[in-house]
Amino acid sequence: MTQKAFLLHARTIFAAFVTLSGAREASAVEVARVLRLRAFGAPLSMTVAAMALCATIVAPAGASLAPGTSAPLFSAQASLGGKVFTFDLADALKKGPVVLYFYPAAFTQGCTLEAHDFADHIRDYKALDATVIGVSVDGIAKLQKFSVSECRSKFPVASDADKKISKEYDAVLQLGPATYADRTSYVISPAGKVVYAYHALDYSKHVENTLAALKKLEGK
Repeated sequence: MTQKAFLLHARTIFAAFVTLSGAREASAVEVARVLRLRAFGAPLSMTVAAMALCATIVAPAGASLAPGTSAPLFSAQASLGGKVFTFDLADALKKGPVVLYFYPAAFTQGCTLEAHDFADHIRDYKALDATVIGVSVDGIAKLQKFSVSECRSKFPVASDADKKISKEYDAVLQLGPATYADRTSYVISPAGKVVYAYHALDYSKHVENTLAALKKLEGK
């Protein structure tokens, strides 16, 4: 396999890894076996090597805005229940705390499961007067569909197609020329301060942890 083909292989594996990030117990070799069927038919050893390269290139440093930091204000096109509107963070904060979560790509497995988890717990967030907003680099047309089928019309998702918001929140995942939002969740107080930040590609603890942070903020 040439160097160019190997890098293409690595990129394909990264995209598939994002898709499979909901499979928390899968080892690198187990995931590689699944990926063999979709990644150029490369040998298992080459697939594992490419995955290792991906880990070196794209493994996030775990950086995020520290608690106490002023949350960068933004407005962006968003969709709730398939309807497009302008989400404005400053306006949302007037109503209470905001849970701002970044995710890599709509309709990938981990991001779909995460959206379901947020949707299933939206009443818990509302009981704490919190607004939930998801952000990815997907275009708004794709998010119109995602907001209905996977967010179940329970909360909005915003488009960060120019990656500006992701960069301001230190939530960028880079693979060569390809840029994704890194899976990072923030709880922002009505005063506009970051009170909690959680970074993990595994989606499974983002809802649990942000709810716990909100309860702590509310003194419950």
